[in-house]
This record gives sequence, C-alpha cells and structure tokens, in this order.
Amino acid sequence: MSRFRLGILLASFLLVLMVTSAPARLLGLLVPADRLVLQGLSGSLWQGSAARCLVATGNGYVHLGAVTWQLSPLSLLHLSPSLKLESRWGSQRISGQVTLRNKGDFEFHELQATVSSQLLRQFAPLMIEGRLSLQFPHLRVRDGLPYMAEGRVLWEGAQWLLPQGPLPLGSYAVDVDQQAEQGLTGDIITLSGPIEATGSVEVQGRNYGVDVLVASRFNMDRQLQHALSLFAEPVSEGYRVQLSGEF
Repeated sequence: MSRFRLGILLASFLLVLMVTSAPARLLGLLVPADRLVLQGLSGSLWQGSAARCLVATGNGYVHLGAVTWQLSPLSLLHLSPSLKLESRWGSQRISGQVTLRNKGDFEFHELQATVSSQLLRQFAPLMIEGRLSLQFPHLRVRDGLPYMAEGRVLWEGAQWLLPQGPLPLGSYAVDVDQQAEQGLTGDIITLSGPIEATGSVEVQGRNYGVDVLVASRFNMDRQLQHALSLFAEPVSEGYRVQLSGEF
C-alpha cells in the first residue's frame, strides 16, 4: 500500500475517531441558533441527547421536546450526514432517519410522527381537535417543500370545536404520492365517523389546492353547517370545499 493511501486511511480513521468522541455540546456550535434551539446536551456528537429542542418556523417555534440521536460516522465520509432521531414531548412522538444531501435538501426514511392537531393552529386558525399521525417510508424535502414523497397522513378522533362543545367528525386519511420533480397529490378518504370527506390535495411548488366534498350520513349539525357555509359551497351532496393559495 502506498504512503498516500495509508495517509488517507489514517486521516479517515482519525476523523471518525474525533467524531465519535466529540462531546454533544459541540452540536450547539454547528447548528444555526436562529433555526434550532438545543438545551441540556449530553452524550457525544455521535450518540447523544438534548433535554429540550425547538425548531423555528415562520409562525414561531415548534417544540420537539427531549431528543436523542445517533450519527453515522461513515456518512460523514460521503459528505451526507445521516442521523437516527427520536423525540418526545408529552403525547407527541417523532422518529425516523434523516440524511442531509445538500444545503436545504433533506431525505427522511421511516418517518413516524404523532402530534396534536392543535399544532395546526400555529399555521391556520382552524378550531379543530384530534390526533395527527404521519407515516412516511420515504420523504425528501428541498428548500422547505416536498420533493419526493410516499406515505399517509391520518387525522384520528377529529372534532370541530363549536361554542356549545366539541362535535365529533370522524377519522380521515390522506394517501400521498409524489415522484421527483413532480407535484404532490393526495387522496382524502374517510375511515370512520358520521361526517364523510372525500377529495384531493395538490401541491405544486409553493402553490396548493384542496378540493373536498363534505357530507353526512345523517342530518348535519346546524352549527357545523353554518361554519362550513363560511368557506364552502353548498351542493346537493353536502358542502364542497375548494381552497387554493401559496405557502
């Protein structure tokens, strides 16, 4: 073996050794403080934890709670850092593997997340309740937007918060599929409950469109009808919700 190749191997070995023994507190120096807040760091850069983690969004911070991670040292040699992550905050759970391909280009594998639908209120003034779950075997994000996606979004135990109390709606799913460099499409289906919703969701770049038919197996609650009439069109089958805009 030539001295040059031996030197490369030794340098690679030392790099891996430095990463695996580096303290977790160094991570606080590597991540942008205005985008990610980490507190109570312990362990190593390779395998560590944070007692508290917050991610900045355009509408404030999203709490991830306690976070643990495992960094693959070999992934650094390919210049594509890959981490296995798990976070807990109350009943909120998030886990999966994330790989940084380029700046602003993230790839997720086996992403599992369960959050309260109250999280949506940080982005839209919707008086809803329930549990949101994400199940994505594969998801790739570029510049904050989905680039490739395959998975399902669940809204279980959905409720509409009315002045006289919560109104049960049902449980729903959106099956998502997106090929590289194409728009994201999602089919909305009803899993259970008295209020049926069917339709589609489309995302093309920063533009989105929603087309949903909302109907009831029985007489629809008048308060719900009034709420839907504020943004939906009454049709013979129920109410049709058509929304479009830009992120």
